[in-house]
Order: sequence, then structure tokens, then C-alpha cells
Amino acid sequence: MDDRKPVLPYWQVNVSVAQRTPECPEYLQNQSAKNISILSTPDSSYHIATWPETQRYVADNRLDLFQRIPSQLRLYLAFIWKLEQEHRSVMQFILEKRLGWSEPVESEGMPFENDSNWKILWNDWPYGIDDRIAHLVVWTKFELEDDPATDDLTEKGRREIDEFVEKTFRRRVGSENVIWFKNWRSLKSVHAVEHFHVMLYDPDPEFVKEITNGDTPLGLQFKGI
Repeated sequence: MDDRKPVLPYWQVNVSVAQRTPECPEYLQNQSAKNISILSTPDSSYHIATWPETQRYVADNRLDLFQRIPSQLRLYLAFIWKLEQEHRSVMQFILEKRLGWSEPVESEGMPFENDSNWKILWNDWPYGIDDRIAHLVVWTKFELEDDPATDDLTEKGRREIDEFVEKTFRRRVGSENVIWFKNWRSLKSVHAVEHFHVMLYDPDPEFVKEITNGDTPLGLQFKGI
């Protein structure tokens, strides 16, 4: 007798039996091999990255190792699909609803010189990391200087961000509790609005509330389609 459980198609994983559909929902069709692999993984089998692991990913520039929890990836893909059905772009949604900025997006003065040139919010769809890690995104009205040859920041761009992170985060929570990174262009989920990521280990919730102006991540509000 074969007691092995049947292998479910990726769109039936991490949902109740009642929610399983014989055909793949439209918002989960035509996914990359990487996404299908993640979606096929039960949440219970997914490895949550620890703080030392997240530090190592950034130190080694292995940003591709950051992945969302399978059920969160499913919600994220549903959210993006819903936006597209409403004939809205991700960029427009972020500009209007999350940042409150209007086009054309123009900065004033030098990078990080004026508070109106940047905004710190929760990452709406964070990676599968320890719950004690606050995953924030710093959105900027100015470009962060990339080197097209390496798909990475230039030394000047890296120095400008690091000085901002030092002043804004490390002095408040300690350098050992802060990492930052800017996704390679090939890994960005939002290309049109400049941003970089900051992760804080076990920060004071009041500090996070202060720097995000009381923001709440959309991922906690969206319940799916």
C-alpha cells in the first residue's frame, strides 16, 4: 500500500481543501520557475531566515536568496494582479496611495538633504525572515547611482546611502542591529520608483512608528481574491 500523499499542483498548496480549484487561478498563471518552486512549498516546510542569515545574504551580496513565505507570495501575486485588473500600475499605486507623491517626481537639493525627498515605510510584502526583524523601505525622489556594468551601486551611491543609514538608523538602534541593501535591477519588483531596503533587528516599536509616521504594511490588510 502506497501511503505517500499525492503531489498537489502549486496553486493548490497553502490553501484549504475548500479553496482548491481544479484550474490554476489567472493571477497564478505564467509564473517563473522560481515562483512555482516557492508556491509549491508548504508554509510549514519553509525556512524562515534568521538575523545572522539575513546579515550574511547582504554581506555576500546574495540578495537572490531573499524570498517571500509561499502563502505571502501568493497574496502578493494576487494583489499585483488585482491592481492590473483595475488598470493601475504598481508605480501609480505606490506614488498615489503609499507615498502621496505626484508626477513628475522631482527632488529638491542634494540627495538626502531635504526631508521631503524621501519617505520611510514598512515593506508591504516582506521576505520570509524572523518576525523580530523590521523590514523597511526608504523611497527617494532622486536616483541612487548605479553602475550599469555591475548592476550595483557606485561607490558614491553606496557612500550616500550609508551616511543616511548611519544618521537615521544606526545611531538609534546600534550598528549590529542594522543592515541595508539596494536590490539589483534584475531583482526589483518596483522599477520606476527609486528605493532601498533597511532591516532592523528587534527595534523599539515606538522608534519604527516614529520613522514610518505610523505606517501599516498593506500585506496585513489584503486578504486575497
